[in-house]
Amino acid sequence: MAPPPDPNPHRRIGYLGPAGTFTEQALFTQADLASAELVALDSIPEVLAATADGRIDAGFVPIENAIEGTVTDTQDGLAFGVELIIQREVVIPVQLHLLGLPGTTVAGVTQVMSHPHALGQCRGFLERNLPDATLEATNSTADAARLVADVADPTTAAIATGRAAELYGLDLLATDIEDHPDNATRFVLVAPRLVAPPTGHDKTSVVIYQRADTPGSLLGILQEFAVRAVNLTRLESRPTRRGLGDYCFLVDLEGHISDDVVADALRSVKANQQDVKFLGSYPAAGETGPTRRAEVDAARQDANAWMDDLLGRVRD
Repeated sequence: MAPPPDPNPHRRIGYLGPAGTFTEQALFTQADLASAELVALDSIPEVLAATADGRIDAGFVPIENAIEGTVTDTQDGLAFGVELIIQREVVIPVQLHLLGLPGTTVAGVTQVMSHPHALGQCRGFLERNLPDATLEATNSTADAARLVADVADPTTAAIATGRAAELYGLDLLATDIEDHPDNATRFVLVAPRLVAPPTGHDKTSVVIYQRADTPGSLLGILQEFAVRAVNLTRLESRPTRRGLGDYCFLVDLEGHISDDVVADALRSVKANQQDVKFLGSYPAAGETGPTRRAEVDAARQDANAWMDDLLGRVRD
């Protein structure tokens, strides 16, 4: 069973552009989102800001990479800036290629442009094949491809997607150059206020601020989840921007805010820590997601039928 459709499938959705980015590629895996009016924006902060102030109805941005870790523009924007709720997560494998003008060869490249995460994910290839090339960061992989096409310099190449090569008329100089074949990137759909309904295979994201930096404070937070058998899928510390040494914790956990055990754990953390910022409860991605959701749905229907049968035996 697929994640529940958005309440308005024809809304305007902003994403990290231009056309040809991994973000766009991930967005196209979601039929209901791809059918919306898509708005390409120049940066992740702009996508979040435009969503928060209503210029677009929802934003779609990368939040985590299996190799390079957190996408800080997204995570910090959600944690410390805008008031947005994660509606959905999407995970796709990473496939990166070296793109250049027609006729360009790898040996002739002296400059490589791409998003910092993409450059980091291809570090081994670059060290082996282009050890003397200058690396230049761009806002996105597709932006790098566009710049290579615009500059029209045969010594400049981009690390980007195959779709970007098609869009900007570039050749594939080398394919699948990522260092780790199992690499993947996680994206999130964000929107104001609304919380996605539970599906039975969900994830919840929060930011936990410590009341005080004292011995055992992190242990105290973790125990609230451990005693309730709530599994944490991610735990990361980030500076709060309020002073040197002042950190908060970014937490992803299994379950939905409407689950009693999850609500009870977060209620207790909120009472014992300085603050908790709720970032959303949403369907968990992954190959087992549809199967888990189908099993939960079938179990609920069976339980409803069982209860209806029992209630039907009650005498007036």
